[in-house]
Amino acid sequence: MASNSRHISVHIDRPSVEVYEYAADPTNLPEWAPGLGSSVALVDGRWTAESPMGRVEFSFVPRNEFGVLDHHVTLSSGQIVYNPMRAIPDQPGCEVVFTLRRQPEMSDEDFARDADAVTADLETLKRVLEDR
Repeated sequence: MASNSRHISVHIDRPSVEVYEYAADPTNLPEWAPGLGSSVALVDGRWTAESPMGRVEFSFVPRNEFGVLDHHVTLSSGQIVYNPMRAIPDQPGCEVVFTLRRQPEMSDEDFARDADAVTADLETLKRVLEDR
């Protein structure tokens, strides 16, 4: 059965290359995505973060020229969550799109709460980059 998804986006008045480079750097996550983690560390070649869900591990797809920021987050339970994300050129700035997928057993309230958290993170990404 297909999952229920919500596409959440924000327009950022910065070049897509700049947005991509910033967002693809795991060390920047605590600044713009505190919902994922308040601190990050590279441990034995794997990125980890201390999050409200406990310690999580995350990995981005290989760096690329297309603005693809897809990443996997491995929760402390071992569950792996795939998160599609893109920085799409929209001259002179760009649009960042995150596809939030509803997880099995997730209530409507939990899905709405996750959507609010992603929206807040993208708004923070916008603010951080536009304030530079």
